Amino acid sequence: MKARTILASVAVCFGAAALALAADANLGTWKLNEAKSKIGPGAPKNTTVVYAAVGDSVKVTVDGVDADGKPTHSEWTGKYDGKDYPVTGDPNSDMGWYKKIDDKTVEFARKKGGKVIASGKVVVAADGKSRTVTVSGTNAKGEKTSMTAVYDKQ
Repeated sequence: MKARTILASVAVCFGAAALALAADANLGTWKLNEAKSKIGPGAPKNTTVVYAAVGDSVKVTVDGVDADGKPTHSEWTGKYDGKDYPVTGDPNSDMGWYKKIDDKTVEFARKKGGKVIASGKVVVAADGKSRTVTVSGTNAKGEKTSMTAVYDKQ
């Protein structure tokens, strides 16, 4: 009897986590639409972003190019709880957080050595076919930067 109760409780927890992630409008593969984006000349670009459910967490995989046109790749796995989780593959950041505001809006920040280097917001369009990412931060030279990137769902 106890085993059934425990098993049922575990199943309910995993089911609730799966439903929460299933409602995540960010899940999927997103490609940069440069024509609709406002990214400064010579700025790094995230050309493909993939959000995938991993258990009760989300894995965000980012591929792009740096200011010199060299390929970049980074990954973040965590929850939308506003707490820091490690970023791997990005020489400019080592931690980051995401926080869900509503079904289509997520805020985020990237940090290096405990200092926020970039923060922003991701808003998925009502039809779910595109999303807009606004970011402001400081580049490696200490200059203030901002950009707006539009992504199309693949």
